[in-house]
Amino acid sequence: MRKNIFTLVIACAFIVLANPEVQAQEDSEITPMWEAITLTPDNTKLKILGENMRKHNQKYHKEGAHRATVYNITTGPNVGKIIWMMGPLQYKDLDSRPAVGGHDEDWRDNIMPYIKKMEHGEHWTQDVKNSNTSKLSGVVGDYPIQFIRYWEVNIDHSHNVQTMLEHISKTIKAMDGNNIFGVYYNAYRQGTRIGRHIATVSFYKNWTEFDEDPTFKQTYLKVHGENSWDAFIRNMDQVMDNSWDEIWVYDKNLSGN
Repeated sequence: MRKNIFTLVIACAFIVLANPEVQAQEDSEITPMWEAITLTPDNTKLKILGENMRKHNQKYHKEGAHRATVYNITTGPNVGKIIWMMGPLQYKDLDSRPAVGGHDEDWRDNIMPYIKKMEHGEHWTQDVKNSNTSKLSGVVGDYPIQFIRYWEVNIDHSHNVQTMLEHISKTIKAMDGNNIFGVYYNAYRQGTRIGRHIATVSFYKNWTEFDEDPTFKQTYLKVHGENSWDAFIRNMDQVMDNSWDEIWVYDKNLSGN
């Protein structure tokens, strides 16, 4: 039975920013990366923006490393904004990204006039070892809801991040049910003001799954010992200065898929 991990505690680090259609390709020799941009649409022009973005993505970002996937942010302070994501890719794919042949002009003339603001142009690399996205079906629409948790790392305790993530990963993989999650790192320095250092993601088939009871703590105690929980919480408090959540919903109409 699918468990609602994220409603459990301050402690759980599940992240993601990823395209489920290709995240199943976990390859230890190649680190998958995604480019993501947060866009604030002009709410008075949503219809034409939607039509133009769909045409743009269908023409220039339909397949391969340059495939675009679009999500609507439905919770948190960024509600109403959209995520435009390209990938998975490697840096070399950015050298061949669409630019000439009308791409840049189409984005300039048919997308940007209907966007109020662009934020967080980022590249996120996946922690393949601590993720289990190989369990994804390979079809984006099968898991259209993503629970994103952003983490701000304490610089003085950053050396403990991997240990923390390994403990969480081992616990989630031992839980009953189909608990799919990914761990991702921001490729560039964010400092303490921006703080978007790590992102974790849990993938959901529908909203009903959020009603299911979490079993993270019980499983953690079974995996790491009956007296391990308090130490885990203390470690989380030291390693992470801050965290916050967003829920994204896949927008098939706007995507290149």
